Amino acid sequence: MNMREKTQVMNAEEIRRALVRIAHEILERNHQHKNNLVLVGIKSRGDTLAHRISENLENIENIKVPVGAIDITPYRDDLNLHQTQIKVSNTEIPFDVTGKWVILVDEVLQTGRTTRAAMDGIMDFGRPAAIQLAALVDRGHRELPISADYIGKNVPTSRKEFVRVQIVEEHGVDSAVICEPVSE
Repeated sequence: MNMREKTQVMNAEEIRRALVRIAHEILERNHQHKNNLVLVGIKSRGDTLAHRISENLENIENIKVPVGAIDITPYRDDLNLHQTQIKVSNTEIPFDVTGKWVILVDEVLQTGRTTRAAMDGIMDFGRPAAIQLAALVDRGHRELPISADYIGKNVPTSRKEFVRVQIVEEHGVDSAVICEPVSE
């Protein structure tokens, strides 16, 4: 399916400011747990955003918050595991999550299914004290009762539209755009 960009909803500066704000909100809400925080980004862009939030936390509060990355592929509910060959997971969680305050980071929150899959994956690594969710963009359309604790921007969309987040590390630019399908 071909897509065309419809509207830019965040530019590089807006993304930078949103991630700084999210870091401040994480500190305000978890000040008593700041030495027990860990960030886990959902691959493939949530992990990069988690690293940026960690850098912001260090700049604001002079604390080093460990960062991991989770590949949700083995936990997706839309795969028939008996008929699908799953690739080896690219999950990298180099710390014990048991008793930690886990901040799960994703670039776009929509149905909640990716978040559910990520939480299932985190539980395979231990039992956190809590899991909170940070999303750069929340576009609505939930199918599961999941909401973000920290949101960069709420972007109402139709079900046929998509939000594409580009990050400088992968695409050479930071932006979030609404895209729509184009019929050929």
